[in-house]
Order: sequence, then C-alpha cells, then structure tokens
Amino acid sequence: MDVYAVVWLIAIVVLALLEASTTQLVAIWFALGSVGAFIANLFGTPFWVQLIVFVAVSIVSLALTRPFLKKYLTVKKVSTNADRYVGQTAVVTDAIDNSLAKGQVKVLGSVWTARSADGSAIAEGAKVRVEAIEGVKLIVTPLEDADAQE
Repeated sequence: MDVYAVVWLIAIVVLALLEASTTQLVAIWFALGSVGAFIANLFGTPFWVQLIVFVAVSIVSLALTRPFLKKYLTVKKVSTNADRYVGQTAVVTDAIDNSLAKGQVKVLGSVWTARSADGSAIAEGAKVRVEAIEGVKLIVTPLEDADAQE
C-alpha cells in the first residue's frame, strides 16, 4: 500500500473521530475531502493531485451542506419571563460593590444579586435601572444619572 494511502486513511479516521467527539460539525467536510483524496490515490494520481482533490471536495461539501445544516442546527434564543426585569426600576437592598462581589436589589417584588454596569459603588436605598441580566445577576445603573439630565 502506498504511503499516501496510509496518510489519507489516518486522516479519515482522525477527522471522523474528531467529528464524533464534538457537538457541532467541525471536521466532517475535511473527512469527506480525505475520502476523495484516498480514492484519487487508489487511481494512482500524483500527491499534488490528491491534495487538490482533498481541498476541492472539502470546499464543495462545505459549500453545499453548511447553509442547510446551519439553518437546522442554529439554537434559537428562548425568551423567559426574566426579560421583563430589563428596563425596570429597582431599589438597592444591599449596597452594590463590584470589587467585593456583593450587592442586591429588589425589583418587581423579587430580590436579585446585582452589579453596577460601570463598576461604581451604589449605596443601599438608591434607585437603579436594570440594564441587563448576566446569568443570575442584574446589571444596573444608578437613576441619579438619568434624573440629573432631565
């Protein structure tokens, strides 16, 4: 067996294992390109032709399948009722200090861990606006800034 045939067989196996070990499509097109190059090798073509076949089959298989698969494999964002907190006014119930990783706010009757958007400390009792949700923390900005501009 030709040494290049062994190289293509190893590439097929490694790329197939890589594809099987991931949750997304990352190597299937290159595995198909390796199959094409292996077949070209069986016909006795020079190695440079095998490389061209590898690249061509990989690109063509990617171009033909990726848009179709991406449409069906794209995870759609599911809105939750937590989104209703964004834009709401909250009251700081425990002083917010990002450097100490502490702080809580009460908004719509619920108490949340909170961090300031700009890293500034916010005193207990201050009113804040909820800007975003990151994990289980609300990202807030003080309302004094907005009131001063009015």
